[in-house]
Amino acid sequence: MAVNLPSSSLLLPLIFLFLIFITVNGQHFTIPESTIEEIQQAFAENKLTSTQLVDFYITQIKTLNPLLHSIIEVNPDARDQAKNADEERRENQGRRSLGDLHGIPVLLKDTIGTKDKLNTSAGSYALVGSVVARDASVVEKLRKAGAVIMGKASLSEWYKFRSLSHVPNGWCARSGQGVNPYLVTGDPCGSSSGSAISVAANMVAVSLGTETHSSIICPSDHNSVVGLKPTVGLTSRAGVIPVAPSLDTIGPVTRTVSDAVRVLDVIVGFDPRDYEATQRAAKFIPAGGYKQFLNPNGLKGKILGIVRNPFLKSLNESIFPIFEHHLNTLRERGATVVDNLEIANINTIVDPSRSGELTLVMAEFKLSLNDYLKDLITSPVWSLADIIAFNKNNPDLEKNKEYGQDTFIAAEKTNGIGEKERKAIELMEKLSQNGFEKLMMENNLDAMVTPGSGATSVLAIGGYPGITVPAGYDINGMPFGICFGGLKDTEIKLIEIAYDFEQATMMRKPPLLESFQMTPEFLSGSL
Repeated sequence: MAVNLPSSSLLLPLIFLFLIFITVNGQHFTIPESTIEEIQQAFAENKLTSTQLVDFYITQIKTLNPLLHSIIEVNPDARDQAKNADEERRENQGRRSLGDLHGIPVLLKDTIGTKDKLNTSAGSYALVGSVVARDASVVEKLRKAGAVIMGKASLSEWYKFRSLSHVPNGWCARSGQGVNPYLVTGDPCGSSSGSAISVAANMVAVSLGTETHSSIICPSDHNSVVGLKPTVGLTSRAGVIPVAPSLDTIGPVTRTVSDAVRVLDVIVGFDPRDYEATQRAAKFIPAGGYKQFLNPNGLKGKILGIVRNPFLKSLNESIFPIFEHHLNTLRERGATVVDNLEIANINTIVDPSRSGELTLVMAEFKLSLNDYLKDLITSPVWSLADIIAFNKNNPDLEKNKEYGQDTFIAAEKTNGIGEKERKAIELMEKLSQNGFEKLMMENNLDAMVTPGSGATSVLAIGGYPGITVPAGYDINGMPFGICFGGLKDTEIKLIEIAYDFEQATMMRKPPLLESFQMTPEFLSGSL
């Protein structure tokens, strides 16, 4: 069901975290900011039920979503799923572990397919009413783990690929303009904006996002949450609306590193529906999963390379001393810090039009999207050309007059993977080998460390993993994170590093939404 509230409810004074605690059997449990581990402990001690948890998040969504525009639909079956989880827990009586995500509400980016009452629309009215053939593979894994599918998160519509130059970060037709919960004028970034906003504002326990180029790392960085971009192929893309299969990956957006790792453990693995990519990456999944690498001494002995240029230049100067303090923390925790490293050809790498990335993505988008649409049971549109026509025929519905669809139109003109696209692939590989990979190997690095989210271009073109951890707030209150990036299949090292850093710094703070101005424009999502 869509989240709709009577306008009178919007005039109530905003109290962030509407319910501070839940009382079950006379026991109190504080829900806001609680981790998966804490929630599971509360389940085990009968301080909390999954139904109570879902009810809390529904209240949060009713209170905050008219302000933040981060959730498109709430699953009408979420409460029933929570009741089923509670019943399974009662019947189990602690005889066996039900798993970390059992009974945990999970929000999905609105490009991750669900075979239920929810739409999968990429934030666009063009796909409303379409019916997927089956759950996305990551959703199948979540359901098997006992997770509650809470609903669909907003995003930069069509991954912002409708118009890279005109569509604002976090805007989609179905939910309006996503709002950064820390700063009303702050950029929520994208495209997984709704996933990050909702987790940051305690509207859900954890969420899933997708990344092709910065779409997990950037919104997580900007909204003071943890975003984990896995190596391409570690998580299946089957059943997810694609951008470019060469670069697409699915990953968790959470408030803590430990939560991100617990979600990762559930969604990784080989999938015959995404055969080639997942077969290669599955070989590197550790026996026993990634949770065992939540090491409070994970920085000890690690060699970290600090890349400042050009990433520090784009950030507010007020964070510079905070960043320097964090570098000292890395040293104090036992890491060797190699500072002021440079990536060869970095100015080319960070420009998708020069690196070959945009050329490849344009062609792959048309091909892969058309294939995805053909697999639907029913749909209002069956091709990229149909979507372009839908937008032209519905200019007000899709704000086509304001934002256009120039990138869509350019992608429609492509004709598969030809000589130009093959050269683009070769260029991206060469830039990665001579740039990031050379930097890592020549300096014997375990991870590259960068402030903010600017290094996502480096990670994107090579399919490399990265994780961003909240690192502080600038003088205006805008969040920023520190990103740890690694070579393919080095999630173990990145988890150890990120977890130790997080535990040593604990920089995340929940947003204080009381200060938001509830103007008509703000409430309508048209900022």
